[in-house]
Amino acid sequence: MRQADWYIDYVSPFPWIALSRFDRLPPDVTVRPVPIVFSATLKHWGHKGPAEIEEKRIQTFRMAQWTANQRGLPFRIPAVHPFSSIALSRMTIACGSTLETVRIIAAHVWGEGNAGDTPDSLAALAEKLTLPDWQARITDPAIKDTLRANTDAAIARGVYGVPTFDLGGELFWGDDTLPMMLDFLENPALFAGEG
Repeated sequence: MRQADWYIDYVSPFPWIALSRFDRLPPDVTVRPVPIVFSATLKHWGHKGPAEIEEKRIQTFRMAQWTANQRGLPFRIPAVHPFSSIALSRMTIACGSTLETVRIIAAHVWGEGNAGDTPDSLAALAEKLTLPDWQARITDPAIKDTLRANTDAAIARGVYGVPTFDLGGELFWGDDTLPMMLDFLENPALFAGEG
């Protein structure tokens, strides 16, 4: 089995969109979701996020909506964006960071358009996740430490955007790099001649 670490933050709509093509991954590839704090990567690399540049924000959401439509995927932008996605990432960790957890959370926010950080929306999401003690869990120091460690590891690895796959030390950023990643999985020497 080959493992792909998948760095995600729910402030981006693209983890939700990318999930729709995971059926194209070879059966021997296991995806390990790794929730991170995207804003920390932006700060580290000295970048602005798409939501911080109005024209880029418009283009990003236009692309997300178009791609979702092309794939027959439900897509609704939450009323407030950007939002703090830290509680969502901590919920993911509290639930074991599984792909099913990511699907439920991403669908709640980007498939249904629910808020990413309000108490009512988080409580409704916790019911979907069967996480009754969600408030205590997301403030647990061990959960906080895991999210911090995930983010530090992502930055150390060179991650600058979400979602990003790390496959055998090669990074593939964005939903649109999946075809290139599939080629790399077939031919691990794909980038050998670069220099």
